[in-house]
Amino acid sequence: MNGIVLSVSRSIARVTGAALGPYQTAVVRVGFSATWLLFLLRELPHRNELYGPGSPWGHDLAQQLIADNGAFTALMWSDGRTWFEIVYALAVLSSVLLLLGWRTRTMSVLFMVGVLSLQNRSVFMGDGGDNVVHLMSIYLVLTRCGQVWSLDARRARRAAAARARGVRVVDRAGPVLWCVLGFALVAVTAGGLLDGDWFVPALLWAVWVSLGLWWLVGRGGEGSQPRILLDVVANIVHNGALVVIMAEACLIYATAGWYKIQGSRWQDGTAVHYPLHLDYFSPWPALSDALAANGTMVMLITYGTVAVQVAFPFALFNRRVKNALLAVMMLEHAVIAVTLGLPFFSLAMIAADAVFLPTSFLRRLGGWTARLRGRLPGRRFPVVFAGAVDADGQGHGGGDGGGDGGGRKATVPGPRAREGEEAAAAGAGAVDGKDPGPTHVGFRT
Repeated sequence: MNGIVLSVSRSIARVTGAALGPYQTAVVRVGFSATWLLFLLRELPHRNELYGPGSPWGHDLAQQLIADNGAFTALMWSDGRTWFEIVYALAVLSSVLLLLGWRTRTMSVLFMVGVLSLQNRSVFMGDGGDNVVHLMSIYLVLTRCGQVWSLDARRARRAAAARARGVRVVDRAGPVLWCVLGFALVAVTAGGLLDGDWFVPALLWAVWVSLGLWWLVGRGGEGSQPRILLDVVANIVHNGALVVIMAEACLIYATAGWYKIQGSRWQDGTAVHYPLHLDYFSPWPALSDALAANGTMVMLITYGTVAVQVAFPFALFNRRVKNALLAVMMLEHAVIAVTLGLPFFSLAMIAADAVFLPTSFLRRLGGWTARLRGRLPGRRFPVVFAGAVDADGQGHGGGDGGGDGGGRKATVPGPRAREGEEAAAAGAGAVDGKDPGPTHVGFRT
């Protein structure tokens, strides 16, 4: 009995004491922000026809649909071209900043707003990957995905080093950003523009209030009781969202696999043959024809796809099998991107699969990236793959709302000092100078 109680208490302490999977959530953040950014940039010349006033799915049709389903989109606030261009530009900007990990919590909210605004404006634009981006953009808001590989983590590390030298750190950008977004949120709420489904408005207000509370509590120091309580709540929310992300990826593969089993073309091993002969899915006709002409290869790919998708959720309980199937699935999506011309669908699925990557591999990947960056000439661009986890678990240096309320700015270390800090962080994955050790995400990695 004592053993059970001890095990339960350890599990509770693990869930509440730290945000699990910092590297996994970071790579999911980078993957989905990069996928959405690349899509927006590729469709930049066609943006008006896809989501703007020039879309065949006109503003009146979109308004009728949204009135029925209550979906959120900022593009319904105006049907003008200028407003559409502003929303599209903000979607691009938030994707870039989320990719770099600057003010990660705030950018994750703006990223979600951009994704929902564009996708809910024209519901027929997508290739399947848009559904995954749609869901993950909401889940990312609930995670502390800026713990590593982010500008937030680098800023928090430098702030901690400055405080250790007795220098008080002031964050002016955070409070200004919080006030500006708060004013915008109050304005759109008072104007009745957030009418409809309650979830997105409630999430926006909850995040805005929590960031202000985080900044206010952070003024009392990291060891204060309110700050510890907020850390526990944030860790619970993060870990719950991480489980949901993992469950979502499993659900996608499980449903896809079981539906395929019921199809006659998947049962006789010929299903892959047919899309290879569709012009829409043949960016490289010669490659598609060569693959379709090999009946044995078509049969192996057809049965292999079903087997991998059905087996993957069960393989998570065995580290070696899971890693092997994960590599196969990522390779399969890369092949789909080339042969069927679905690059953004494949990137979205690979980003979702990345939540199951082993922590040891991701830490090595961060180290390789840092060393590669060190060999490049100039080295003037920001270091994102530094590998350090910040003190508050999100890399905000006291939250998006601000710092510790001190009066003197921290001095910026010189280039050699910065390189030394970054190299040490990349090698150790330090949390305020301590090695956190390997981090696992629910299953053995």
